[in-house]
Formats: sequence, structure tokens, C-alpha cells
Amino acid sequence: MALAALALIVTGAPCAFAQSVTRFPSPAAQTETLSIHAATDLYAVAPLISDFQQMSPGTAIEMVEYVTNDLFAAAAKACAQGRPLGDIYLSSSVDQLVKLANDGCAQRVDGPNLTRAARWANWRDEVFGFTYEPIVMVYNRDSVPAGDVPRTHLELAELLRREAITYRGKVGTYDIRMSGIGYLLAFNDARQTTTTYGRLLESLGRAQVVVRCCTSEILDELAAGRLLIGYNMLGSYAYERVRRGEPLGIVMPADYTLVLSRGAMVPTHSNEPAAAARFLDYLLSARGQSVGQAQSFFFGSDGTTPGGIEGPNVVTSGIARPIAVGPTLLAVQDAARRKRFLDDWTQSMIQSAP
Repeated sequence: MALAALALIVTGAPCAFAQSVTRFPSPAAQTETLSIHAATDLYAVAPLISDFQQMSPGTAIEMVEYVTNDLFAAAAKACAQGRPLGDIYLSSSVDQLVKLANDGCAQRVDGPNLTRAARWANWRDEVFGFTYEPIVMVYNRDSVPAGDVPRTHLELAELLRREAITYRGKVGTYDIRMSGIGYLLAFNDARQTTTTYGRLLESLGRAQVVVRCCTSEILDELAAGRLLIGYNMLGSYAYERVRRGEPLGIVMPADYTLVLSRGAMVPTHSNEPAAAARFLDYLLSARGQSVGQAQSFFFGSDGTTPGGIEGPNVVTSGIARPIAVGPTLLAVQDAARRKRFLDDWTQSMIQSAP
């Protein structure tokens, strides 16, 4: 009954994401095939793959795309059955990678560049964060007046109360029941300030928030003007849309800005662990980071921000709240705690309905 009621007030569509496979032939005579299983958009990984192949021309690469929860489920099942599923995992839901590693599904990786990972973005040399991605608010510049643009989480909650009619059904975010990254971000929002998170959750419910599985779907609707504001969006994906010329503005929340480091992990049963380790080492190398900042994820590992982002500097202002890659993330995946959090999220949406 609860889920049926939620469907009446929260507009959403199931994420019909079939796994897709893209192959990158080796530039020279093939000596190995590296299988990357990723919950990361192809456009972001493709430049890194192509550059890596210039250094390793005998390596053919296939990339299998998933949504976060599907990758986690497939990887956990393969690990439990003791069979291989790809050679390296890339995921924004780094808590899911930590859970896999804690369950004995990851192997320790060595490499000359792996020490470049931030202290908060390396767990046991098994899960490495290789990006620095602020979590932002995004708005349609053609439709949202300057005075309405929220600069903090509380300002967003107050805007949705004050301009309830204007923004009803016009704000988008993740369906955290379907999206691993959405759940991770919501869980960390609640840790920052319970009072603000509660008010924001209530306001989103009253505004009949539109929920989707994936960042790309929300950004599509923002660019088209069907949505006006996107909450808890990955800054890298939003900035890529700005580079395309889409009419989007990006705001770094001034009260606090969560920072995600996208994770990489080599599974225990990888068929090509040496190639996987070289690719992971490349991701953290100066060369890999330079390619990533220029063509893929746009924010530097030191917090360098591309032009046009509104709000305080994420590093010098002290607003950054990195989501540390480590054992604290196991709490995010604790089954009982997860159920309570999802139940509270669902119930808050229902009770907030006008």
C-alpha cells in the first residue's frame, strides 16, 4: 500500500537500462582483453580507455554498462558463485564496492601511481577513488529566475514551500530505492544535518518531486525544460551538459557540498588481474588524471573547478564533505539500516503529499 500511494505523488519511470557492451579493438596485435564492468557513462570512460590503449596497444577492451544496483547485484552473485565477472569494476556507488571488498570479493592492487589516491579515497589497497566530483544543484537557466536559484539545501526547501505551485512536479532527483548512488548521497545528506534534511525531504514530497534512476535522465528533462531544478546531481555529468551548450546552471551548495570519489576495484576472480591493475594505476597517474580532467570528469583531484560553477570554491571555502572510502560505508549497506532509511524516505514523501 505504501508503494502504491507513493506512485500517486512521486512521478517516476523505471530505469529500463539493459546492459550494453562497447568494444575497443587493440591498436596493435592483440595480446589480451580487459573487461571493464562499469556504472559510469560511456562518454566519460571512452577517452581514458583510448589513451590507455596508446600506452598498451596490445590490449583490446570491452566495457559493459550497468546502473549501480545492477552492477552490485551481478558482482555479488558472481563472487558468491566463485566465477569471474569482468576484470575491473568502476562505480559511483563506492559504498557498494566497499561492501564487495569486505565480503572478500576484491583483490589487493599494487602500482606506482596508486599512492596518488587521497587518504580518504583508498581502502586497504582494494577500493580506490579516482575522481573528485562535487554533488551539485542544477537548474534550467532559461526558466528559473535568478532570485529563485537556491544556494543552500535549506534555501531549496524554503523555495519549494514559498513557490509551491511554480515548482510542483518540476524538481527532479534520484529514486533512492532504485539508484545506488542516489541512496548513498541521501544517506550522507542525512548525516550532515538531520533538521535540514528532514525539512528538505518534506518539501520535496510536497513539491511532488520527480524521481528517476539516473543522472542522465534528470539532466535530459532539465535541458528540455520539463524540470526546472535537479537536486543531488553529479557535478561532472552536469558540467558535460554545459559544455554541450545546454541551458543549465550549476550551483555548489554553500552550506556543504558532498564530494564523491568514483571507485575502482579489481574483483577476486578477474581473468586479467595484471591488465586490470595497470588500468587502475593509469586512472590515478598524472597522465590519466589529466585526461580525465580535460575530457571526462572535469574536476581536478585537488578540487580544481571548471569555470562557470556558481557558489563558493569547494576547497578553499571549507564546504567540501568528502564521502570517505572506508569501513564507515559499511553502515550504508547494513541491511536493517538501509530498510529503515528507505522506509523513512518513502513515508516522508507520502505524509508530505498535499
